[in-house]
Amino acid sequence: MPVTIATWNINSVRLRAPLLCRLLRQEAPDVLCLQECKAPVDSIPTARFAALGYKYMVARGQKGYNGVAIMSRLPIKDAGHRDFCTRQEARHVAALLPNGLKIHNFYVPAGGDVPDRERNEKFAHKLDFLAEMRDWFRAEPPRMSVLAGDLNIAPREDDVWNHKKLLNVVSHTPIEVARLAAVQAAGPWVDLTRQHIPDGRLYSWWSYRARDWAAADKGRRLDHIWATPDIAATTRCSTILRTARGWDRPSDHAPVFATLDL
Repeated sequence: MPVTIATWNINSVRLRAPLLCRLLRQEAPDVLCLQECKAPVDSIPTARFAALGYKYMVARGQKGYNGVAIMSRLPIKDAGHRDFCTRQEARHVAALLPNGLKIHNFYVPAGGDVPDRERNEKFAHKLDFLAEMRDWFRAEPPRMSVLAGDLNIAPREDDVWNHKKLLNVVSHTPIEVARLAAVQAAGPWVDLTRQHIPDGRLYSWWSYRARDWAAADKGRRLDHIWATPDIAATTRCSTILRTARGWDRPSDHAPVFATLDL
């Protein structure tokens, strides 16, 4: 049975509830992972999404920042969460489908502006968060699992608009890319988007600072969907809905999709 999983940094689930409803009506993924919900769980407008068929949700929320949720048309069970770096931040939640598929939804810290852990505590937090992800997957190798979310790193040269110019910009620095590669290897995880689209520039985020984001097209692929090798080969397709970045009052991220035949 085909299952379509999507991930989207919504940048406020309440503010952008109309866009979320548009996505659910237009694209109808079976499961949608959201990041940066910026709301306590009881403030998420679940009735609007349930009316569109998304009756199931597991989530971890915080007022004003962070927040992750997994919404589904299929029954899901709460599979828990981890408190990375002992900060009690809502950056991870997991759900279990009836067929045994486990879905992890992550919001990795952005890391601030200065790529130096000694001068920038936010960058140190990001590196430590990634190290804990790596160690967890090494200790408990996942099976029949998907990892989705805003990982805040564009790992490949063609995942950014200009590799050389961004080498010292947080999200594409060599140390971040190496840390993310270590997380991926620890699974091991397969990058479903690049499995389906192996070549060419590919972005899921464009800064609000650009007056015309589409014309400038200075994007980065920060949002990812990975799967364990036991199910990765069943992937039918993976896409990024670039047009969503141009919707009214949009998130600066675009939704990413992957369809697996499970």
